[in-house]
Amino acid sequence: MGLDPRMDKEEQIPQHLVEAYDDPNKIITEFNKILIEKTCDLLPIIKPQMAFYEKYDALKALKATIKFAHKKDLLVILDSKRNDIGPTSEAYAYSTFKVYGADACTLNAYLGIDGIRPYLENYRENGLFILVKTSNPSSRDFQNLFSARLDEIPDSKTEIEKKSIKLERSYIHMARLVQIWSKNLQKFSEFHNLGVVVGATYPHELKIIRKIVKNSFILIPGYGAQGAQAKDIKNGFNEKGLGGIVNSSRGIMFAYKKKNYPPENFGKAAREEILDMNEKINKELGI
Repeated sequence: MGLDPRMDKEEQIPQHLVEAYDDPNKIITEFNKILIEKTCDLLPIIKPQMAFYEKYDALKALKATIKFAHKKDLLVILDSKRNDIGPTSEAYAYSTFKVYGADACTLNAYLGIDGIRPYLENYRENGLFILVKTSNPSSRDFQNLFSARLDEIPDSKTEIEKKSIKLERSYIHMARLVQIWSKNLQKFSEFHNLGVVVGATYPHELKIIRKIVKNSFILIPGYGAQGAQAKDIKNGFNEKGLGGIVNSSRGIMFAYKKKNYPPENFGKAAREEILDMNEKINKELGI
């Protein structure tokens, strides 16, 4: 469940909560706590999007949400998409895991390993999700471009190394880099802590990436409000039906709008949306 609070659009926190408190931190904390309380037995993870907490000057609410989620035995992926190098990257990593207390985060690795190394070296037990193929339509403007890769192929007859240039999409190259960066990480039940982000709106690309990052969890946004359905996320799981983390934010948070529930019952509507979502996904996976 993505927790991306909004208070200025049609799909937003119900007005009775907005009017009950004069502080965005209190409004958002109460909203998130009710959602978590009503749904924590149906899901393993919440994913707050940091931008919305920064927008409303509600970082206290973010911390409170993470603490409450932990009390309910949920893991927390902080969706912050950090992207920097050196001491700045180290500072981002520290704030993510030490200040906010998240269990995992999203990262933009298009600066290369320099932006990821501080996380891998200092927080190996935390989860990292590298952006590989994002769900937005314009992701193709760069992520679908071709990159040239130079391969050295030993020739057994002449003992001379032949060099071969291969072209592959940039998102495929990024997936290969993740596979390389993860080679020394410890695995638990076939998976390690270096995951990837692949939008559910690109099921074909999802299938290709799953074959490359066999031991990575795949965080799959785009389900629900962005248009993806259960059939679109099937290829993000392995043959055992494991390894995919399907995220829905607005579709769950503001389900009371779609289901025509009274705003006071937004928590109940969110629960029913998750039950429906789980049923559809499990059916598609044959579970």
